[in-house]
Amino acid sequence: MAGILDSVNQRTQLVGQNRLELLLFKLKGRQRYGINVFKVREVLQCPPLTSMPRLNSFVKGIAHIRGQTISVIDMGLATGGRSISDVENSFIIITEYNRTIQGFLVDSVERIVNLNWESVMPPPQGSGRSNYLTAVTEIDKELIEILDVEKILEEIAPSSTKVSDGLISDSEEMKEELGDRTILIVDDSSVARNQVKRALEAVGLPIVAKKNGKEALDYLVEIGGDCKNSVTEKIGLLISDVEMPEMDGYTLTAEVKSRPKLTDLHVILHTSLSGVFNHAMVEKVGADDFIAKFNPDELAGAVQKWLHAD
Repeated sequence: MAGILDSVNQRTQLVGQNRLELLLFKLKGRQRYGINVFKVREVLQCPPLTSMPRLNSFVKGIAHIRGQTISVIDMGLATGGRSISDVENSFIIITEYNRTIQGFLVDSVERIVNLNWESVMPPPQGSGRSNYLTAVTEIDKELIEILDVEKILEEIAPSSTKVSDGLISDSEEMKEELGDRTILIVDDSSVARNQVKRALEAVGLPIVAKKNGKEALDYLVEIGGDCKNSVTEKIGLLISDVEMPEMDGYTLTAEVKSRPKLTDLHVILHTSLSGVFNHAMVEKVGADDFIAKFNPDELAGAVQKWLHAD
């Protein structure tokens, strides 16, 4: 696995092109899964794990890697399947999600593939593990399942959606600045959508939610068609995830900023993606702000800032 993630600069060129790279892996059995390379810090043979008292049942143990102590989550168990039993011959995928670093224990790791988000679709209704899927795609005539890692982490360590009293006390000012408009949030993870909704509805702000960039863009174009000059007559702010099937958040932002009736809409990218390249990406596509998931006060503060900027 050495060198598998050795070119950050090359991957930043995917921004605005509606493309992604997936690291493919297996749990138990033949089914292959994918995780966005941007979220992966390292892949390595599983080191010795230390058991700790009162660990969540999905956490296999603690690993000491490069001076850090990292929780290693059994991806098989966490998604409702069988535990990864042959730990010594398994791999861990070290990732950075939502400001935290964790390892996911998997049976084997295959390769990186480059895809267009248009070929990545929402999971079919009634699929066996749809509860833990955000998307599916086809590679080599096989279905690849993209797991909802945010849901897995939320079940292990739930996030607070409580907004501090100071921001709640400013809610009347925010509601006045928003007027009769709504805030559009876009995220393919039901967990993430609900987190944002709970945080913003706590300060009395009306929300419309969409599941991916294409759905959001179609909605904005339709709403904009009913506006005299700008979609901002009806939509006060757009808060979008980055990773989404059919159209990602970077491409959605670029589309919004390139269309006359949409260009004045402020866009906050709100994503579990982490890394030093994010701010360069945001600038490249013209987003107004970037917030790493999930801090309800930072989110509410950014909403307050950009509503006040109108």
